[in-house]
Amino acid sequence: MYIRLLKHIYFRLPTAVKLLITIFLLMSFFGLLIHLTEPAQFPSIFDGIWWAFVTGATVGYGDYVPLTATGRIIGILLILTGGGLLAFYITSLSAATVKREQDLEYGRLPFRGSNHYIFIGWNERTRQLIDIVAQKYPSMRMVLIDRTLRNISFTDFPVHFIHGDATEDSVLAKANIAYAARVLISADIAKNERQADNYTILATIAVRGNNKDIPIIAEILSRIQIENALRAGASTIIRSNDFMSGLFFHELSHSKSATPFEDVIQILVQQQFSHITLPVECENKTYQTAVNHLLAKGRLLIGIIRENEHYIHPKANFLLLKGDILISLTKW
Repeated sequence: MYIRLLKHIYFRLPTAVKLLITIFLLMSFFGLLIHLTEPAQFPSIFDGIWWAFVTGATVGYGDYVPLTATGRIIGILLILTGGGLLAFYITSLSAATVKREQDLEYGRLPFRGSNHYIFIGWNERTRQLIDIVAQKYPSMRMVLIDRTLRNISFTDFPVHFIHGDATEDSVLAKANIAYAARVLISADIAKNERQADNYTILATIAVRGNNKDIPIIAEILSRIQIENALRAGASTIIRSNDFMSGLFFHELSHSKSATPFEDVIQILVQQQFSHITLPVECENKTYQTAVNHLLAKGRLLIGIIRENEHYIHPKANFLLLKGDILISLTKW
């Protein structure tokens, strides 16, 4: 029974580990054999094992040498068997290293880390997002899931790539979804809007089913699918079409001296939005008072949220009430 258990454990081990165990057993056998054959030349079993490894690896230090014909025959057998095993072990390690790099590049290896970002969908927006995250948070680990991308090199993009469909539990498990910090699902603009949104919603359901607490940022292209995405479990909806339409309007209508697109990009890159509850000392005070209060703390107040209504840059004498949410800009 014990032998069967040991065999079961042995054959489940990786090839490199099995080879290493075999080599140690074989070298120990030859070390014991040469010690018994020539005890005067090899005073201890360890001396024999040392000679076996040195001889099998064809290093040949010459500190221990068999003198009898029997000892030399043992040496010949060791060279024929042990040398081949050691060479095979080294080539196996090299092959395993190359295979692992290929598996990583082609998205076949699971991710073992935690507190990481997961990006679903590869496109130019995701590529630029990876660059921004890598610059702002160099230590943040990122996982990319995509079913269309064939391979991606870690040297080009610092992400752990997983090839597969993000609506499948097995693929999400490979991304270690249970221990991730956030998930962003980017819309596939190669498909029509309805198909892209349907996939985003399905992926949202799959993610939420595997991690009920994780924040999910989902990009939705059509307004009619926003409620479905929220019901599926999305924490935040990115309405990219609404954003671009508003930006187009600004570009068409702004004064010639302004650059709305460039201004928005610089704000998003250099600053981050922050929502904070109205401080007690600012209750029943004017908007101008809150502006000065936040400026002293390095924040730029740009508006408030009251009962889910946004008031961007209200009048200076706008009265603030308890429960208002202040929208401000602050450095990363």
